[in-house]
Amino acid sequence: MAEEPESLGDVLARFQPVKSFAGPDDNYQEEEPVNLCPLCKGTRWVRVDVPFGHHRWGAIEPCECWQQEGQDERRTRLLRYSNLGVLARFTFETLDPAGLSAEVEDQRRFREAASAAMAFAENPVGWLVLAGPSGCGKTHLAAAIAHYAVELGNPALFMVVPDLLDHLRATYAPNSDADYDLLFDQVSNTPVLVLDGLGSQASTPWAQEKLFQVLNHRYNMELPTVVTLAAPLETLEERFQTRLAGAGISQVYTLAATRQAGGRLLGSLPTAMQGVTFDSFNAVGNGADSRQRGTLDAALQAAKSFAGNPEGQWLVLGGPTGVGKTHLAAAIGNDRLRQGESAFFAFVPELLDHLRNTFAPTSQTTYDELFERVKSTDLLILDDLGAQTTTPWADEKLYQLMVHRHNARLPTVITMDRDTQLRPAIASRLKDMRFILALEIEAPDYRDSAPAQARPPRRGRGG
Repeated sequence: MAEEPESLGDVLARFQPVKSFAGPDDNYQEEEPVNLCPLCKGTRWVRVDVPFGHHRWGAIEPCECWQQEGQDERRTRLLRYSNLGVLARFTFETLDPAGLSAEVEDQRRFREAASAAMAFAENPVGWLVLAGPSGCGKTHLAAAIAHYAVELGNPALFMVVPDLLDHLRATYAPNSDADYDLLFDQVSNTPVLVLDGLGSQASTPWAQEKLFQVLNHRYNMELPTVVTLAAPLETLEERFQTRLAGAGISQVYTLAATRQAGGRLLGSLPTAMQGVTFDSFNAVGNGADSRQRGTLDAALQAAKSFAGNPEGQWLVLGGPTGVGKTHLAAAIGNDRLRQGESAFFAFVPELLDHLRNTFAPTSQTTYDELFERVKSTDLLILDDLGAQTTTPWADEKLYQLMVHRHNARLPTVITMDRDTQLRPAIASRLKDMRFILALEIEAPDYRDSAPAQARPPRRGRGG
């Protein structure tokens, strides 16, 4: 007979001396206590024996009798304690290594998170925070960690955040058999805690306070904890953010990128550019003369070199429309993706539109989340800088973006028209010859069937 899902209240009730389970597939039943452990009286948990004032005073831990159980019996009991229930299929063995997305960038993100989850399962130290949109595989990874702990014979408790809060509220009911203090201690001190869906709970002062007490206790005690986020980290209260992203204790992984309207991933290359390579770049040009072909070849070689090692470098490609600037920028992005690295591609006017849209009430992401992601991404490709509508707000955002990446020397590719007028503070940074290579491509428009006479080339580096 299939095992029915159980509530945490039922799980907790089994730790009372008069209740137990005979086997993994038996229905719950009452029993008379037989040969109860003199230490825990059948609860399988004991208070830590330390003096008042000790940092572990009041904590609970598995009793010695639990440690002495047979392996199969202990695994059965641990599986029931884990509260995994219907998540039995969510293990590392059933995990698709590439995740559920067909996007190369999403697959790279998922592989990184899965590797971190496996390492955490092998050695549960610190915190692991998994973020990303619904359906990206966060719960699967979190449940797989709990299953792995059980297989090793170690306690792990899996809790969906709204369910946990419901169970805590239920202990206040007059007819409740559950003890609030025992339940709260069990969640706060369990050796490995998995909290699934933080941010999906009703945000009442009581709920926020209970969750913070659990997280703060485990943070201070450095107890192994896995948290999946139902909302972007930046949308949570600041006190939650400081715990979840705590330096030295927490690893944060985003499994998938935010999607734009129409389904394309924000930061991914448009479909028409996903097959663009250096080999498909026409360095001969569209009726170009020898000097113009020289600028095309120089730009191609610079783009290849940058893609091979972009660390701490910027590449700025200038020139009129249709000379291949975007082609080379997309080829750099595709080459990095093939190497298993990341690349964020942004058409500048479109990027500014997305930043503006984060202020809409219906936006699924926040301004801070998106801007931080663009500002700090490993490789940023800004296509057609200067094509945006010039407003004080747009100028300010681009200035903040460029200054941050310039100061941090984060790899950046910029394409722009030769006549683009830039804010002096931005133009100055594009002339920094210490790590920025700026090239101008002078060639006829590839799209023009009858090339016009090329203008004289503009000498020098910069914007």
